[in-house]
Amino acid sequence: MSDATPAGTRVRDAFRDQARSCDELGSPFTARLCRLVADRLATGSKVGTHVLGWHGDPTSKGDSVPLRLAGALHALVLSGRDEELEASYPPNRYDDEALWQAITRAMEQQAGFILDRLISAPQTNEVRRSAALLPGFLTVAQLFGKPLLLSEVGASAGLNLHWDRYRYALAGNHWGNEASAVAIAPEWSGARPPLRNVEIIDRAGCDLNPIDPSDSEDRLRLLSYVWADQQDRIDRTRQALELAAFHGSLVERADAIDWLRMRLSIAHSGAAHVVYHSIAWQYLPQIARNAGEALISAAGAAATSEAPLARLQMEADGQAPGAALSLQIWPSGDKHLVGRADFHGRWVAWQGWPT
Repeated sequence: MSDATPAGTRVRDAFRDQARSCDELGSPFTARLCRLVADRLATGSKVGTHVLGWHGDPTSKGDSVPLRLAGALHALVLSGRDEELEASYPPNRYDDEALWQAITRAMEQQAGFILDRLISAPQTNEVRRSAALLPGFLTVAQLFGKPLLLSEVGASAGLNLHWDRYRYALAGNHWGNEASAVAIAPEWSGARPPLRNVEIIDRAGCDLNPIDPSDSEDRLRLLSYVWADQQDRIDRTRQALELAAFHGSLVERADAIDWLRMRLSIAHSGAAHVVYHSIAWQYLPQIARNAGEALISAAGAAATSEAPLARLQMEADGQAPGAALSLQIWPSGDKHLVGRADFHGRWVAWQGWPT
């Protein structure tokens, strides 16, 4: 197979596009890795042939092939399976030639491991997104004056189901569990978050391929998708996994729509039910998104002041910067853009619910 096939060109373009995103999100190492693959990967190895001949959409809007390969290589480093590759990874110094030589060798000697990893889509569970979601949850608690019941779609390991168990520094204010090992302090702009006490009476999530926070292989898989030069993210994710393992798995292996139908079929008098998702809804097939919207709308129509419903979203909307934070509540049906946030939660620009 020629390296210059249409499929190969699309794959190389996907790696270059991912490199630009990595630069914007503060990972120069992963950006460099992606550019090296885009410029130098050939079909002389099983991995090169498989990647350059990818059947499907290799971009971040499809199969995210660059992140699959980056995650596979990082897993080799984190698991100690490839010392030469590890020596070229942060925090060690590296140059293009040494790094590419180590990658090439890994693709030859660890082909089975890498090809197996390429089968699965990347899974991330960015803990700092909890800081962007937090003021939305607190707004719901403030609007209804009731305890919350949480339902997260696309929950991965469920790390953002434990948002109230972390400690936050937001615009000079502190909230959460001051004893928590998971500390989150995003750059904050805009309105002051509506800090208040909140009670959670139930929390659960769903995912087609949930990560078990107590399983060592699952933990490795999740950590491998955190970019190798962002040690603070790796450390925070490890700490959040420890906390989640302590509290037990909260994420059910289930189709999002079937699970939502079940969760929304029961009215919870005296509590505000919050359905939420962060950088997850876009990955559902269009037919599933349509079905999900219809389910939530129907549940909203049935909501009452005693059993209200809210939908909190952190999703890309085609606008910049970052992702949109939106909140809709029922029975009124009111919906507002309440802020924007960096995709990794590095900053939050909070507008708040209009008064």
